[in-house]
Amino acid sequence: MEGKLIIFSAPSGAGKTTIVQHLLAKFPVLEFSVSACSRAKRKDEKEAEDYYFLSVDEFKQKIERNEFLEWEEVYTNHFYGTLRSEINRIWNKGHHVIFDVDVHGGLNLKKIFGNRALAVFVKAPSIQHLENRLKLRETETAESIARRINKAGEEMELASKFDEIVLNDQMEHAFSQAEEIVSKFLETK
Repeated sequence: MEGKLIIFSAPSGAGKTTIVQHLLAKFPVLEFSVSACSRAKRKDEKEAEDYYFLSVDEFKQKIERNEFLEWEEVYTNHFYGTLRSEINRIWNKGHHVIFDVDVHGGLNLKKIFGNRALAVFVKAPSIQHLENRLKLRETETAESIARRINKAGEEMELASKFDEIVLNDQMEHAFSQAEEIVSKFLETK
């Protein structure tokens, strides 16, 4: 079996992580690609499960050694990226890769893998909706929320560049729409 990639991207707070977790439970052939990042670990996050947490220097060394398929400096010294070794690890197990990545990272992966990848944009009903979700998380400062909301406007404009768009106005509907899209993609040769 040749491995496929399923990419879920969205602005912060749109619900992509919840949808990806749902799909992982629904499709045993999918395995989550753990991204690397240079930001601090949040209290409920686990190393090698949520992210590979690297220092800024470690991240930059991996960039120099070409260990990333794609990477981006999302905010100053806040790097995120996909390690080549992570994709190979999953494909070597005979699984398909599912990603939960930022919008630019998702488009970069789609560009690299073409038809072998399905790029899905998760769209929130509104920017106000995103802001409310971020506030409910209670993991962000007011400044951080403002920065993410500002970025979300730019990211929403890129939705049309994705293969599919899932509107997350009601979680159960978003789950079933995502299941249908993924199922159809996995069935294609």
